Amino acid sequence: MGPLFVTSPFLCYIFFLVLSAVPLFHVQAYAWLNAHATFYGANQDPTTLGGACGYDNTFHAGFGVNTAAVSTMLFRGGEACGACYQVMCDYRLDPKWCLGRRTVTVTATNFCPPNNHGGWCDPPHHHFDMSMPSFFRIARQGNEGIVPVLYRRVGCRRRGGVRFTLRGQGNFNMVMISNVGGSGDVKSVWIKGSKSGRWWPMHRNWGANWQSSMDLRYQNLSFKLTLSNANTLLFLNVVPSSWRFGQTFSSSNQFL
Repeated sequence: MGPLFVTSPFLCYIFFLVLSAVPLFHVQAYAWLNAHATFYGANQDPTTLGGACGYDNTFHAGFGVNTAAVSTMLFRGGEACGACYQVMCDYRLDPKWCLGRRTVTVTATNFCPPNNHGGWCDPPHHHFDMSMPSFFRIARQGNEGIVPVLYRRVGCRRRGGVRFTLRGQGNFNMVMISNVGGSGDVKSVWIKGSKSGRWWPMHRNWGANWQSSMDLRYQNLSFKLTLSNANTLLFLNVVPSSWRFGQTFSSSNQFL
């Protein structure tokens, strides 16, 4: 039997609707875009790499040292926190300092602030200020500190489940959400206490930290997360009623 071609206008319309329903993240995951990259600091203490996303320790958060601060165009006011990018030095543009077609996958954990004088992190530039180990996986040491790169969004592969670190005090609940797989970047969060009976929306306080003013002390806590690619997961009773501020709880659920 030869190849099947769709000729019916109705079938073509249905086919168009199916394609339109594909989450944007999956379309962008295969598009390489142009950017530049630098690196920061010889000090790879994991407590220094969380930056504007608020991760207290990038190992504790599940990201290791392959992290990057991203420019304004990528950071999007903190919405990019936890997102993964595959970065490759552009050998065509800089064969002297680029290491062939080597790639590294980094997690956005920090913000590269603009200087408003035409700097690399000023809009409309796409820029990665990478941790030293990740930068030198794609570029030769001894270079002038900046290289042209190609990058694309990719899915995040994490070990274990999503982690919830409880911060705040009294009836002010702030939760740092980390080690998120899938697209990696959290778009919406809801919280529910075992005595509250309903889901309450949380609001991004800053970076990966989400807040709620509900008093949910002495209750089991459940969370509902939606990522930027619209995938949603429930994390039921992931936090026991004996929880205290400062504790981290790891779930058994993870985005794919």
